[in-house]
Amino acid sequence: MKTHRLAIAVLAAAFSAAANATPTAAPVRAEIDALLNKLQSSGCQFNRNGSWYSGAEAKSHLLRKLEYFEDKGSVKNTEQFIELAASKSSSSGKPYQVKCGNAAAMPSQQWLNAELSAIRGR
Repeated sequence: MKTHRLAIAVLAAAFSAAANATPTAAPVRAEIDALLNKLQSSGCQFNRNGSWYSGAEAKSHLLRKLEYFEDKGSVKNTEQFIELAASKSSSSGKPYQVKCGNAAAMPSQQWLNAELSAIRGR
């Protein structure tokens, strides 16, 4: 009987989480995808928790984080995605960094916001 109640509780929690998940609005998701594609194709490196990763690895990681935040509720805009998912580690709190070529590393939030402005044509 306890196993049955536990199974029901787990299923109820799963359905509740699925009901609360809201996909990101299409225009916002298009901007996020363009931003992550830019990171992937930039040739820049992405630092998280002291290790450097390729743009493709960074994109993959940030897409997983986007899915996590979508499960918690919708991502309202691209700036919120950058702030919540792409600026620092959720586990350590350490800021992410981007390094392009011989340039000094910079906070990922700064790099992503600059690229977002370029995407928007500012």
